[in-house]
Amino acid sequence: MGDRFALIYLIVLTVVMGGALAYGFIVGDFWIDGRELMENPWGIVSLFDVYVGFFFFIGWIAYRECCPGIKLAWAVAICVGGNLVAGIYAILALLKSKGDAQVFFLGEKRKNQNESA
Repeated sequence: MGDRFALIYLIVLTVVMGGALAYGFIVGDFWIDGRELMENPWGIVSLFDVYVGFFFFIGWIAYRECCPGIKLAWAVAICVGGNLVAGIYAILALLKSKGDAQVFFLGEKRKNQNESA
């Protein structure tokens, strides 16, 4: 039940984020609206909030992954694609973990280290 709920939860949030991005790109003008956002103090605060959240998530990825290239690729993808990409990473991590919470949160290398100790 827990794994299925987690998967549905992550998929729903990722789809919602994708829909919100699609709406923004279809209805809005990224350059005009972005300029207005940067002129508003709360727009700047919101942007900082979003990017600090990205870097929290990137920190989790950096902890989980072994390969520097994979870490960098996901970091760049999240900085460009935002929480949509973060959601995709979380879904893949959950599927790859096969229900093992330690592997989901800590990555495969952490599980292997604990088994050899």
